[in-house]
Amino acid sequence: MFSVAYGMLGSATEAEDVAQEALLRLHRQSGPIEKPAAFAVTVTTRLAIDRLRSAQARREVYVGAWLPEPLVVSDPSLEPAALVEAAERLSMAFLVMLERLSPVERAVLLLREVFGYDYDRVAEIVERSEANCRQIMARARVRVREERPRFEASPQRRDELVRCFFEACRSGDLAGLEKVLAEDITFVGDGGGQGQALRAPVDGRRRVARFLLGLFRVATARGARAEPVLVNGAPGARVFGPDGHVAAVFALDLDDEGIHGIYNVVNPDKLVHCGL
Repeated sequence: MFSVAYGMLGSATEAEDVAQEALLRLHRQSGPIEKPAAFAVTVTTRLAIDRLRSAQARREVYVGAWLPEPLVVSDPSLEPAALVEAAERLSMAFLVMLERLSPVERAVLLLREVFGYDYDRVAEIVERSEANCRQIMARARVRVREERPRFEASPQRRDELVRCFFEACRSGDLAGLEKVLAEDITFVGDGGGQGQALRAPVDGRRRVARFLLGLFRVATARGARAEPVLVNGAPGARVFGPDGHVAAVFALDLDDEGIHGIYNVVNPDKLVHCGL
């Protein structure tokens, strides 16, 4: 229930609210429920569709770029199972792409491609015909795959890229950093008008590399420290300020060619779930 709601809303806080409401409706049913799990997913999805429709209106007036609320997993054995599952399935890059879909398109794509439901079950959940859901799915696939397709990096290549990335950032090695950044890299920051973040993304290897080194230099001077963690299942870091509070969380979108995207969340409202 949490995973479905988070995939729909991109917010752990709102996903918990929706999952709780769905659970209450499950318990309020007067008669027996033949398939409780199916009932729970159906109610969760419909509640999330309604919540997303109002959330999209708020995002139209959001200050700067909007990014999902990150899910940080430092030790999978100690984290709630629902959080770990959602983090592994729903990367920041994927959730950003889902933002271009309508609420129903998003629900159909998530239920079909991420959670593996058959079309007849998807149709029942979103209250559309099976034929209509297939059409919705075809449109959604086109819209989220307009960008160049990515291929997951091998574990060895991923670890090498992440190690070189942090070493270069900490040492101020511009040439070393540029080696691990793809030419088409984009840095996106989300401050929501509260944290210090860029209003527009930074594009291009040289510009992003210079910006990152400046960012790390200032952060280090202020007593901040970065702890490598998994963010929505991808390599990233949780950045602590000198007072010990989480000041930022960023995720890396990478493949064997290099790092193509960096998603940096500094909006304090979105970092509530990211503390120790």
